[in-house]
Parts: sequence; structure tokens; C-alpha cells
Amino acid sequence: MEQAHTQLVEQLRLRLAAADNMPLYLKFAETVKAAVRSGILPQGNILPGERDLSQLTGVSRITVRKAMQALEDEGVVTRSRGYGTQINNTFEYSLKEARGFSQQVVLRGQKPNTLWVNKRVVQCDAEVAEQLKLPVNSDVFLLKRIRYVDDDAVSIEESYVPGELIADADDIGVSLYDYFRSRNIIPQRTRSRVSARMPDSEFQAHIKLETPVPVLVIKQVAFDPHNRPIEYSISYCRSDLYVFVCEE
Repeated sequence: MEQAHTQLVEQLRLRLAAADNMPLYLKFAETVKAAVRSGILPQGNILPGERDLSQLTGVSRITVRKAMQALEDEGVVTRSRGYGTQINNTFEYSLKEARGFSQQVVLRGQKPNTLWVNKRVVQCDAEVAEQLKLPVNSDVFLLKRIRYVDDDAVSIEESYVPGELIADADDIGVSLYDYFRSRNIIPQRTRSRVSARMPDSEFQAHIKLETPVPVLVIKQVAFDPHNRPIEYSISYCRSDLYVFVCEE
């Protein structure tokens, strides 16, 4: 833990000394988030106190406090009196970048995994047809799987893909986007909508929860460079493990 904190302080000093117009507390918060993504700060790590961080980095306690509040607001840390500031067991997922789940997990230094529930051809309903710009009842692949970050089941995902984009569904491994790229289909951007609901019996059967938490429902369309829809996905995600980010 001491080595992790030493690395964090070194990175904070470098970032805080950089000559740009970003407020110091945001530099501080972004550096902590980067350390979490890279694995320097593991989940559950207790950060040094505000006074220690202030002394080690040379910024005021007010700056440190504002940074910690920003991190808590984003769900990166949890602060409690008498216990300290702890790195949460959360997965920060970008809604803007068309990287796909697996690549984003790997970039955080964690291990993605997939348990396939279904890979089959179905006739699309009106909702799927509208999102993929296809006639109703067109053949599409339904790809349903449970997503894991390390050993934690974090979401159930259903993807609908136009039939002509998949030659053999058995060739799809952990990552659908890796399969797309192997066929020279390049995801370029995404459009997303997020809502919330309580978990249903199917969600609780696949993802064991001691205490029910709200489920985030993310409906997302991925487009290729020609603005062609290549995937419509509906993801049901644990709200206690996900932080969604959409930045311009």
C-alpha cells in the first residue's frame, strides 16, 4: 500500500506542477482516477488523509477536500468519518467512446470475461428495427451474455447485430468488437440512453446480490465510420459497480 501511495504522490506532484489552466482540484481528482484505472490504486485501498496529502503534494487542504468531494460525487471513492477515503469497487465505463466493454476493462488493468447465454438468429421487433434502420422482422443475431470484471458479475447484455455482419457467431469470443475488427468493421461512435429500475428475477438469478440495488439500463447504438448502425445493445448493470462517463 505504501508503494501505491508513493507512486500516486509522484504522479500528483507532476500533474499539479504542469502549466495549464485546469483547476488544481480537478488535476488532483483526474490523477487519482488515472491511478485507479491503471491499477496503481487497487479497489478497497484507503487513501492517506487530507492533511497528509496536502503536505505531500504542496497544495492546500481545501484543494484536496474539493478533489475528494468530486471523486465521491463520481462514485470513485467513499468517504466516512473515522475510517478514511476508500477506493470503490466500481467500473468507469465511457458512453462516448466506441471501444466496447472488454477493451475498456483491459485499459483499467482488469480482466474482462463473458459467459454466453445465447447466440442465435431472431426476427427483429419494431424497436430493434428502428435502431438498426432495418425492416421489421429482418434477421438479426441476438447475442446475450453475462459480463464480468475480474471475478465479479456486473451486467447482463443483449446485443442485436444485422445478420450480414456476422459470418459465424461461434467465432465471437469475449469481445464482439474484436470480432467486428477482424472483419474490418470499425465501431466509430455510440449513442446511449440510460434509465434505472429495480432488478427482476432473471437479473437476480444470474447476478447474486445480498441486497437488491437499482439496475441501470443502458440502451446503446454503435455506428461505423459511414454512420451505419452495427449493434443495438441493451445492458442491465449493477448500479453499485458502474460509473458512466460521457464527456465532450
